[in-house]
Amino acid sequence: VKVADGISVSRPGAQKEMLENYIKRMQSLETVARSFTGVSNAYAIQAGRELRVIVEHTAVDDAKTKALANNIAAKLKDEMELPGQVKVTVIREYRSIDYAK
Repeated sequence: VKVADGISVSRPGAQKEMLENYIKRMQSLETVARSFTGVSNAYAIQAGRELRVIVEHTAVDDAKTKALANNIAAKLKDEMELPGQVKVTVIREYRSIDYAK
């Protein structure tokens, strides 16, 4: 079996096809997340096992972040073939800055 794996991997184009599929899957994860209202950006990390979604603080309040994470996870499950579990993290950040003189 190891010899067969070695021959298969050494075949021209074998690694490139795997890399292309990996990149497409990562992009698809991000595209699904970006399709939701209020999402400003999404990043697939950990080889596609985690999806971090950045939302606009004016468009999504704290209460809606959990629902958004659930909706994104459900859409991923429905539309994609996932090799395992994907953790969806929704990040909503608001910063207030002031200076003391």
